[in-house]
Amino acid sequence: MTLGTGLGGHLEVLVVDDDVRVARVNAAYVGKVAGFRVAGQAHSATEALAFLKRTPVDLVLLDHYLPDETGLSLVRRLRQLGHHNDIIMVTAARDIATVQAAMRHGALQYLVKPFTFAGLRAKLEGYAALRRALEGDGEAGQDQVDRIFGALGGASAGPAELPKGHSALTADLVREVLRGAEGPLSAQEVAERSSLSRQTAQRYLKLLERTGRVRLSLKYGETGRPEHRYVWV
Repeated sequence: MTLGTGLGGHLEVLVVDDDVRVARVNAAYVGKVAGFRVAGQAHSATEALAFLKRTPVDLVLLDHYLPDETGLSLVRRLRQLGHHNDIIMVTAARDIATVQAAMRHGALQYLVKPFTFAGLRAKLEGYAALRRALEGDGEAGQDQVDRIFGALGGASAGPAELPKGHSALTADLVREVLRGAEGPLSAQEVAERSSLSRQTAQRYLKLLERTGRVRLSLKYGETGRPEHRYVWV
């Protein structure tokens, strides 16, 4: 499986939402995530199906509440017609029956409205990680299988991964600072940009380094100990 169908290896995305304004916002969010490109927008199942018949895309961000049929009904029709685009549901529908149906029909992720840019980006980054994990042929060992099934968990450290006494919000704050930086940062620079104490920033940087989210490098000066600098992987 190649990383993307678009120019430069970008993953092509169709945004489907009955609300034109919401579709534009979601498309703008997608456009801000590295490696993704918005191929188009649709505001009904009919428009989405017509678009997919003429334009190949990798991923569909699909609302459930469409004016002519539900998103899940559209997924069923797409599969019957031989379209195997990946699906991430992006919807206000939060009842368990709809969530279960989405899983059974092959939706890779389910994002409940309203959500933040960070929330959508985590889903997209998880999807990109899945695509990378699936590249190549041959057989997969258990380690690779685990990476494939774990890829959609997203790129940020979740609450289940954090040791006792650590805050997911603080971990996300440090993550955002590193992701927005143009290069490696010291613990002091992370502390200043996040309004955290240096000790707190250092603690979370070490945690993220241990989990593989952050890469540590050393900057040597003319005298004294080398400075630890961190960059988001």
